[in-house]
Amino acid sequence: MADKARQYALKLLCYRGRSEKELSERLIKKGFPETVIFSAIKYLRHIGLIDDMSLADSLRREALTIKLLGYHGARRFMLHRGIPQHIVDVALNSYEKKDIENAQKLVDKKYSKLEHYPPEKVKRRVYNLLLRKGYSYDTIKTVMRYKNFKED
Repeated sequence: MADKARQYALKLLCYRGRSEKELSERLIKKGFPETVIFSAIKYLRHIGLIDDMSLADSLRREALTIKLLGYHGARRFMLHRGIPQHIVDVALNSYEKKDIENAQKLVDKKYSKLEHYPPEKVKRRVYNLLLRKGYSYDTIKTVMRYKNFKED
């Protein structure tokens, strides 16, 4: 039974990196007993196939470069993937400095598609986009000033 759990876990890890929590939830869903799940995860952690810290670094890079998420959005993204909170805090320790830079990239990308809309509609859409992506109010305000939107 333990061998089948390991094989299933390896199959899941072939598709993408997974946290310990994600892996254990999938094994529970598959119907494996908790003791078997614990031993399979312990084995995979021992041989280095499960490492929540390296997965957190990878997810942080994805949140920064691909998804252009804000600090809170990246935090939410990583927690949703099952990374423990203390590891998320360590991974995002120096992230807040890149918030404005990423928000500006996102606004520039979105703004090119909205140029023909009325200014008020563009402002509202950009503001809501930044809010959904997890940027703080201060960051949004700074970026809106950068793009010369009028303040309310």
